[in-house]
Amino acid sequence: MNRYIEKLKKQLTELAEVVNSFQSEAVQVKVVERLLDEMIEAEKGEAEGSEVFNKRGRRAAGGEHDDDANNRKKPGATKVLNQLLTSDYFRTPHSISAIAEYCREKFNSDFKTSELSGILLKLSKENKLRRERNNDSNRFEYVGA
Repeated sequence: MNRYIEKLKKQLTELAEVVNSFQSEAVQVKVVERLLDEMIEAEKGEAEGSEVFNKRGRRAAGGEHDDDANNRKKPGATKVLNQLLTSDYFRTPHSISAIAEYCREKFNSDFKTSELSGILLKLSKENKLRRERNNDSNRFEYVGA
């Protein structure tokens, strides 16, 4: 475990200048959180190769693989929205709350609208979606570009 801490310290030292270049502390925190999440996922991916490990990185007792569906990680908001892009879902306009509700029903993923809003905005800037204001509700709706 100490090896991972030393590796993390080295990587954070290398990234400190870039992270500190952002003026907003909130942005700095988000950047560091995202990097740490990616590093954790990469470490998990390496560990999952042949054996099941416990929290300390040791092989779990019994050595059996636990294929329980509850232990599998659900896809993230970006992955789910990209799946919706490839389907017919965005042929009609949908509000963020409607998209979140659809994800809850169809993907069993309980996303907050704040989790989806940034991704939807990015997709609209990439011209994968159009962002239109609904005159009745005065809220944005997203439809395929």
